[in-house]
Amino acid sequence: MARKERPLEGEDGPLRRFAAALRRLRHEAGSPPYRDLASRAHYSVATLSGAASGRRLPSLDVTLSYVRACGGDAREWERRWHAVAAQLSEAEPPEPGEEPGGSRAHGSPYVGLAAFRTEDADLFFGRERLVEDLLAGLARQRVVALVGASGAGKSSLLHAGLLPRLSAQTPPAAVHVLTPGPHPLRRVRRALDAHAADGGELVVVVDQFEEVFTVCADPDERADCIDALVEAARHPASRCRVVLGVRADFYAHCTRHAALVEVLRDAQVLVGPMSAAELRRAVVEPARRAGLTVEGALQATLVAHAHGQVGVLPLLSHALLETWRRRRGAALTLDGFHAAGGFEGALAQSAETLHASLSARQQRLAQQIFVHLIALGEGTEDTKRPVAREELNQDADTATVLARAAGLRLLTLDDGRVELTHEALIRAWPRLRGWLTDDRERLRLHRRLTEAAGAWEALGRDSGALYRGTRLDLARDLADTAAVGLTAGERAFLEASTAAEAAAGNTARRRARRLRTLVALLAALVVVAGVATANAVRAEDEVTRQRNDAVAQNLADSATDLANTEPGLAVQLGLTAYRLAPTAKTRDGLASTLMTATPVHAKEVLGLAYRPDGEQLATASGDHTARLWRMHGTDAPVAVATLSGHGDDVRCVSYRPDGRALATGSADGSVRLWDTADASRPALLASFTGQGGDVRSLAYSPDGRTLATSGSDGSVGLWDVADTARPTLLARLAGHRDAVRSVAFGPDGRTLASAGEDRTVRLTDVSDPRRPEPLAVLEGHDSAVFSVAFGPDGHTLAAASGGRTSIRLWNLSDLRHPAPLAVLAGHTDVVGSVVFSPDGRTLASASDDRTVRVWSVARPAHPGLLSTLTGHVTAVSSVAFSPDGAVLASGGFDATVRLAGTDEARVIAGACAHAGPRITRAQWSAHLPYVDYSPPCSGLEERR
Repeated sequence: MARKERPLEGEDGPLRRFAAALRRLRHEAGSPPYRDLASRAHYSVATLSGAASGRRLPSLDVTLSYVRACGGDAREWERRWHAVAAQLSEAEPPEPGEEPGGSRAHGSPYVGLAAFRTEDADLFFGRERLVEDLLAGLARQRVVALVGASGAGKSSLLHAGLLPRLSAQTPPAAVHVLTPGPHPLRRVRRALDAHAADGGELVVVVDQFEEVFTVCADPDERADCIDALVEAARHPASRCRVVLGVRADFYAHCTRHAALVEVLRDAQVLVGPMSAAELRRAVVEPARRAGLTVEGALQATLVAHAHGQVGVLPLLSHALLETWRRRRGAALTLDGFHAAGGFEGALAQSAETLHASLSARQQRLAQQIFVHLIALGEGTEDTKRPVAREELNQDADTATVLARAAGLRLLTLDDGRVELTHEALIRAWPRLRGWLTDDRERLRLHRRLTEAAGAWEALGRDSGALYRGTRLDLARDLADTAAVGLTAGERAFLEASTAAEAAAGNTARRRARRLRTLVALLAALVVVAGVATANAVRAEDEVTRQRNDAVAQNLADSATDLANTEPGLAVQLGLTAYRLAPTAKTRDGLASTLMTATPVHAKEVLGLAYRPDGEQLATASGDHTARLWRMHGTDAPVAVATLSGHGDDVRCVSYRPDGRALATGSADGSVRLWDTADASRPALLASFTGQGGDVRSLAYSPDGRTLATSGSDGSVGLWDVADTARPTLLARLAGHRDAVRSVAFGPDGRTLASAGEDRTVRLTDVSDPRRPEPLAVLEGHDSAVFSVAFGPDGHTLAAASGGRTSIRLWNLSDLRHPAPLAVLAGHTDVVGSVVFSPDGRTLASASDDRTVRVWSVARPAHPGLLSTLTGHVTAVSSVAFSPDGAVLASGGFDATVRLAGTDEARVIAGACAHAGPRITRAQWSAHLPYVDYSPPCSGLEERR
């Protein structure tokens, strides 16, 4: 029997009522013991019982885990949690006096979400060693990159660490600090020209250098900006040095520019997590300078939460600011920390306070403003996107939202720009994540509309820059959506595009009438002059063929554009295009429209794997979960179970060959083994760490007794998992000089291949996994190698990377001397995943260019492209064949899994089963004005 809980204490209030509701939920679930709840929720007994104690508000994650363990409605309880958090925040309002554009609240020793500025240098502690490293690097090299994850403190290190030290030098160097913005070349030239006549030393500090890739939309300007920076530093007479602050997940973008690669080869300073001692200095020293103390229990709690975490500094600083606002006299206390919402809840609580303070219209405006300030990731995390103030509406409600958000340090208003104070808000505010997740494609359409309207204005409202066709239709649908608020400039652009389309339609109709008259005349001449002329017949056939080819190619493009919005119509247009001209392009377009697309996670799909019997698919996601799905061919997957417990992105999944166990690997550095014999009730078998850094890849040996893991520490771990409850490390493989992104066992289990960011693939003999022996190192890739796969015969190896040699095939007949077979070219961006079909005759590849390609490798020395599948709206992260080879599954950063049948003839023959209502005459005329109405799926009922 469950032990009776202590009565709730204290006065009635939102916190006490919340705890009472949690207790009622547990009672309605049959009052399970907290020990049972702990095994379901993956939180300790003390944490779960404390959630219902009424002493403080539990974190959102703890609350939802408690609710799910009791069978409650997680969505309803998430709304309750936010409401209580807002009430508690209103009960303890922040102190007045905070300046919207300032560096910190009045009198506070902490800056909150904002980066430290130069004037905050007296409060900047914990990064002294990195400042010295940066100065030393700048003394040796003329270009230095400061590389770190979002939230690692790069901007603070530059402004409050580096700049004061540069100013203190004798003689002091002239320093120009800039962020790239939408036109980085203009800003760089301004910085360089301002000091062209000065003979002194110049240091150009480019903070948030990733904006060159996310905010600048012109690839030529991007390249010119990079060339200008490098040339200014490398010129023989140069007295200019350059410091680039780069987010780590955009470092690969830098490697695509040869000039940057050359100057940054030995000029990088990496920003990692703070040590415990550094964290303690960052917490205690600013308070001591302000005459305050930090309670020992609070110090221990903050250090424990932040230690080893690279992107948490903004959350730490914000939690400290909110704790300072709730201080007891001159002391910052643990109770004040909990009242603020805890380590992660403090930021969400501040954001919810803003949301609750707004009217219904202002809340809608807040949603539009916040999502407008975010650049959606293309294979990377979402990033903040500064915009000019005039890009937003100028009404009083917009001004109110901006002022209140700036007052709570959620937004920064500076130099006519509006931006998120820090990207940590994207990760820590559930409501904002929900806005971004609900309809990412709509947000992308809006962002493209914003850029197109800006380009139209920049070109003097040139009619050639207006929208037409499908893009205009999608934009008009977007404008009709209540959740989207268009600016005056965007509406003017749409109105001009609509007017231009109408004018073009009138012109097209006149041309069509003239064309029909001309065709009739030509037909008459052909009948009169060529009745018996075979050449004329052949000419007419050739004209018809050429017309059909042109119409079919355009129609295939239209079908692809419509696949995500009107899939039934897209299939019929694709099928018509294929029948008009059965070319590779129309075939691929039709196959792409027939792919089953299913949203499977709240965030990006990072990995997937079929169970060996083909009846189940496991997916790994950036939402910190893995999920199990019941599969039946290309039918939409059916959700079976969610595997929770990892504390960060789940990057990879791998089934044991008998299908009864599944391994999941996470960016939190852990590997979990699950019993999936009963897929509806998966059970955790073991959880272990020891790989070092985040886990990037997993692979079971063919006998299922050994598990290979790899990660960011550059090593490969071999684990004995014969006893799934007690995994044991057998050996650790060294040799790679950077993160290992992929591992794979050969079919006989005696060879292991590992692919790394050091541009190599290493082969290792693991016949005795306790004493592995190196076999060979495969080189030739010009960028990091992200995926590796053995062919079923064990004699062929495929390795995928980026650059000109994105996929390479190797002959492994002699494992100590592998021979290159072929290079597969065609992808236009990084290839993140490759896999052989079960029969080894084809190879599938997934790329950041949003495509999946299928290659013939029956003759590996002479491969050929079979098909190119489109449909994913963002980068494609992973690809897998079903065990029978009949289905190809792909997962992408658009949070979907897409399924394609591999029997081309059968797929095309069954296309009409996926077509939906029959295409109408009006739709036909819109897409095929010169072709007689002939629906490809005549058996369908016409749409009303």
